[in-house]
Amino acid sequence: MSAFTAHRDAEAAQARPHPAIQVENVTVHYGEVLALDAASLVLEHSRICGLVGMNGSGKSTLFKAIMGMIRPDAGRVLINGAPPAKARKEGGIGYVPQSEDVDWQFPLSVRDVVMMGRYGRQGFTRRPSKADRAAVDDALERVELSDFAGRQIGQLSGGQKKRAFVARGIAQGATMMLLDEPFAGVDKRSEATITRLLRELATDGCTILISTHDLHALPQLCDEAVLLMRKVLMHGAPEVVLQPENLAMAFGLDVLNRNGDPNHGPGAGQRNGQRNDETGS
Repeated sequence: MSAFTAHRDAEAAQARPHPAIQVENVTVHYGEVLALDAASLVLEHSRICGLVGMNGSGKSTLFKAIMGMIRPDAGRVLINGAPPAKARKEGGIGYVPQSEDVDWQFPLSVRDVVMMGRYGRQGFTRRPSKADRAAVDDALERVELSDFAGRQIGQLSGGQKKRAFVARGIAQGATMMLLDEPFAGVDKRSEATITRLLRELATDGCTILISTHDLHALPQLCDEAVLLMRKVLMHGAPEVVLQPENLAMAFGLDVLNRNGDPNHGPGAGQRNGQRNDETGS
């Protein structure tokens, strides 16, 4: 590490004294169902972290807790040292949902969806300013959707839809992005575009948490990975977390896929068209 890099990193740490995400012993129930059990996680700024776990492991519940959409039964979540509501109010958290969570028939254009990221900067009338329009144009260009700006959002391909929601976070100026299965059902071009964008955003200071079943892509995309089964079982470098003996803690012995059966092991549910839904996933 050069003296300049060390000095720059020291200045960044001083400017951001708190972790980007701090989850402390968070427990969440849905009725009698335990979704998270004293889960703890610390994620520093400008990092990309992959969240790995089987259906029902609590991944989506953890996302909701980080975004402040649910109140834990116990424990707390801090975003930059403050409650999630503060980050949401300031437009600091961008979210790319699963496709199943979006009404694709709603009459919104791609530009409308991306402009939603600017709502926190607009007045009561929601009238876009010149700066809003410029931010949306820039975001659409970065995700290579400028030519589709006027198209109804449901008319896009699966990968283009994901890119549109990434563009919404970019236009929003989010310092944190949560992506729920961003590579499920996307084409190779979109996967490569999204991967490139996420690396660029992290370099620019954005903190990114990705829920994914695509274990093969983790080492190239993520700086670290978290193995979740209601608790955080392991948090470390992707090549360590993805060791078969570690994955077996969360997925069971089928993760080894010794018989080469494509219907078993991590990601089998997505390959079979199942939704990563929960009572707590």
